[in-house]
Formats: sequence, structure tokens, C-alpha cells
Amino acid sequence: MPDISKLSIKSARAALHKRAFSARELTRVSLDAIEEQDNGVHAFLEVFDDALAQADEADRKIAGGVDLPLLGISVAIKDNMLMKGKRATAGSKILEGFVAPYDSTAVKKLKEAGAVIIGRTNMDEFAMGSSTENSAYGVTKNPHDLARVAGGTSGGSAAAVAADMVIVAVGSDTGGSIRQPAAFCGVVGLKPTYGRISRSGLIAYVSSFDQIGPLAKTVSDAETIYRTLKGQDSMDSTVISEHTYPINKKFSKTIGIPREFVESEGVGDTIKKNFLESIDKFKSLGYDVVDIELPSLKYALATYYIIMPAEASSNLARFDGVKYGFHKDGKDGIDDYFQTRGTGFGKEVRRRIILGTYVLSSGYYDEYYGKAVEARQLITNELKSIFEKVDLFLTPTTPNPAWKIGEKSQTPLEMYLEDIFTVHANISGCPAISIPSGMTGNLPLGIELTAGLGREDNLFAASKEFLGE
Repeated sequence: MPDISKLSIKSARAALHKRAFSARELTRVSLDAIEEQDNGVHAFLEVFDDALAQADEADRKIAGGVDLPLLGISVAIKDNMLMKGKRATAGSKILEGFVAPYDSTAVKKLKEAGAVIIGRTNMDEFAMGSSTENSAYGVTKNPHDLARVAGGTSGGSAAAVAADMVIVAVGSDTGGSIRQPAAFCGVVGLKPTYGRISRSGLIAYVSSFDQIGPLAKTVSDAETIYRTLKGQDSMDSTVISEHTYPINKKFSKTIGIPREFVESEGVGDTIKKNFLESIDKFKSLGYDVVDIELPSLKYALATYYIIMPAEASSNLARFDGVKYGFHKDGKDGIDDYFQTRGTGFGKEVRRRIILGTYVLSSGYYDEYYGKAVEARQLITNELKSIFEKVDLFLTPTTPNPAWKIGEKSQTPLEMYLEDIFTVHANISGCPAISIPSGMTGNLPLGIELTAGLGREDNLFAASKEFLGE
């Protein structure tokens, strides 16, 4: 039987086509691993009952000489992506019982590429959180230490890959929701350029920040998923073309270090030591590492936590208990609405809806939201200017390793501060990748590379060199 821990997409596809094992056998190994481990990890909310049927179809295509980029490969999807005929809850009670009437574009492309979609993974409710502790269906635990969080909000997808339950997974990233759990679980996580992958069929959280991306064991696997999912889509007007951001600068192996920003943001000693070692490793690989100044980055977290709840409060207004999902009776129609939303939404979601409604309200819109939009443009312009001088800039992915479950649950502000190194990429639309950079005890550590708009190629080149792929 195949050993998923030793398989990449490339090696698995080669073995499948040589008939070293079948897609059914590969899928069976995934299902067995989930059955054996997921009671402890809780990466999955549902394992699809047609997974083996999907694998059998892949075997028929392989036998017929069909060659597709993901044919027979086991993939997991985050619970906020629609798959026709399957439940989708976004980790929330308010979508309890909802069955998707169509495929999201990302799922459609996975199917067209031949993937065997194993199931849907756990997540923070409506992608609000940094630890997958906010799911209405229980906490996802870190496979490296079950007493600690897997990160969020794509914690289920990251844990599924780290625990070798699937070869690759797909998540979504609004402020670091792919990269942060990737760092905590010791896998690769990519947030592509905004608009590179269609959001059609992705349950909306913050429409101007959300982006779908891969979680994988290798950069090459992440790149394969990225290339499978990217491309224009008539169902999403924000999708960019290959020509939106022309390549005007060759890769010069130059990395900028916003040293003052990193050192001023309360980075733990273990993270700081690992970060400095990573800088030295890039230097040893022939990279020109230079200090850069990004003074506007100090506004990134505040900017994010104003724009994010504002858009979330608008997007989540549609969940009223009338059209689909959870419903709770009240004494009249308006009370039905209050009872449904009050019971169906979790604590963190209610907190962000209230905050978002406040910053958009009369008298506060200009003071908060208007200024945040101006700050967003300032940050975007500053990053654009920096990428005229360097190919990439490097930071830790997170200021601390994975914390213990419950450790930060009662202090939301402390949890929000864990996003300090990731939110700039969503604010600006730039692509960013988290790659494993070492361990502290049994806990993984990660570093993050950010590139200019449309320059995922620079991320892949540098990350592969760093990891020796």
C-alpha cells in the first residue's frame, strides 16, 4: 500500500501511471489515516461517502490513457467552498443542513484535473479567527502536539496535510488563514495574488481580501495546485488575467528585510533566532539580503481590523434563517431574525459583526473606515515601491509558535496580534508564501516571503531553493 508521508503529487502520479498502486488504494490509505487519527486531530467535518467512487473513476481514466495534473490525487477542501450535493457550513451553526446547489469554481477545477476530493475540513466560523478554536463543530488540534492549536482559519486543511491524511489540501486566506496554520503545522501555504483564483462559490467573509490557495508538503505541490486553480472565470469579475501585472523585472535573488518592523513587534526569542538563521541560509544560497524600511506596515493590523469587520458585517447580513440553513422561531418575524442570528452565530462572529456595523455607522464611517481605506492605499503604494528594488521581502510568518488550546481564547486582542506579519498581503493583494524553517522542540516554525503583484514565480523560485527542492 502507498505511504502518503513519502508521496508528492508528482511521485504519486508517476506511481499511479506505472500501476504501482491504484487510485482506490491511495484513497483507501487516506480514509484509513483519517479513521485512525482524526478522532484526535479533528481535521475533517465530513469525509465524503463517494470518495472511493471518485477513485474508481480516476482508475478508469488512467487505464484509458488519460493524463490530468491531479488524476487520482487525494485532496481535502475547506468547509467554505461549495461542492454540489455536499453540505457546506463555513464552520457555523447558522448554515446547518445547507447543501450546495453547485460547485465553486475551485472545486470544479479540481474535479476537471482529476482530483479525488476526500472531504471538507474544519475551520474557524466564517473564517474568523487564528486558531480554528472558533468552529461551531469543535477545535482542530495540531498533529505535532494535540494540546496545541493547528492555527486558523484553515486549520483543518493544514492539519490534514501535516498528519498525512491527504497529499494536498485547499484553504482560503483573508488575513493569513492559509499561511499561519501552515507555519504552525509545518507545511507550505500559499496566498496568491488577489484575483488570481476565482472566488465564485467561496462563502464570502471579506470580499476584497479573500483568496483561495493551497496547503501542501512541498512548494512544487503548492505550485501544481495553484496552476490548476488559477485562471479567468466569467462568474467572478475580480479575477485577473495573465497580463494584468506584466513582468517588468527579472528575478535578481534580492530579499528585503524590514528589520525594524520585525524587531518592534514582540517576536518571541525562538522565532527571532530562527528568522536570523533563515536570513543566513538565504545568504548562503547566493541571495543579496538588504535591510528595507516599510514604515506603513505598523498601520497594517489596525487597517485590517477595521476594513475586515466592516465587509464581514455586510456579507453576513444575508444569513437570516429564511432562505436556507438554521432557523429559530421567535414571537414574530423580526424576532425570528434576532433569535436565528443570535443563536446561529458564534461569539467571535457576533463580535466582528457588531464592530463592523459600528465602524460603518453614521458619524464613525469617516473617522474609522474612511481612514482605513486611505491607510490601505498607503500600504499598497509603499509595497509597490519596495518591489521595484527587491524581489521579495522576508518576515517570520507568526510572532510565536502554536499556542496551547484555550490559552488566548479569552483575550481576543492578543489573538488578533498574531496576524501582525500576514495581513499586509491581503491588504495589498500581494502574493505571499509560508514555508517550514525549523522546529522548536516538537513544534514547527515558518518564515514568510512576500512578492510583488503577480510574482508568484519569485515565491516559488526562492522557496524551492530554501527547502532544497
